Amino acid sequence: MEQRIGSSSQPLEGAGFDPAFIPGLTSPASGRAQDEGPEEEPEVTEAEEAAPEPQETAQETAEASSSGPEEDTPVDGPVFEASDRRARMVADHRGVRLSLDDQECEFRWDEIGAVETETARFGKRYTVTVHTPDRRWYPIEIEAPARSHFARWDSELDAVLDAYFEEDAD
Repeated sequence: MEQRIGSSSQPLEGAGFDPAFIPGLTSPASGRAQDEGPEEEPEVTEAEEAAPEPQETAQETAEASSSGPEEDTPVDGPVFEASDRRARMVADHRGVRLSLDDQECEFRWDEIGAVETETARFGKRYTVTVHTPDRRWYPIEIEAPARSHFARWDSELDAVLDAYFEEDAD
């Protein structure tokens, strides 16, 4: 009779141990194989090195900045804005924008299925969750300076939702 020495348990698999287990969570691998060696930099000829780089004139720069989207256009209507040291939420005529540290996402009003707010029973956390029609949700927690801000934030967000968010009349 043979006996095994060591553990009979198999190694665990899953996202907790390997982030590449979930497709799309990590960046795709490069097209080259591992045994190809380091990537070589392209050679630069003397003619390319001596050629001056094109410079934008002040007029071209002004035209490029003025042809941007309608961000600078003031719109009369309610705006909700709340932020703390890490998180920020803005809801206005363009939609809802959430940002946490260096991550940002933006939702137009036609991409939003519902907006839900929740306050912590204890503490000063105000949670806003944006739900999309494809059953995904994006929560953000904002720490309020005081619990008294919750009622004001709820009324300001309700005014924005009433003005811009249109529910389907099914």
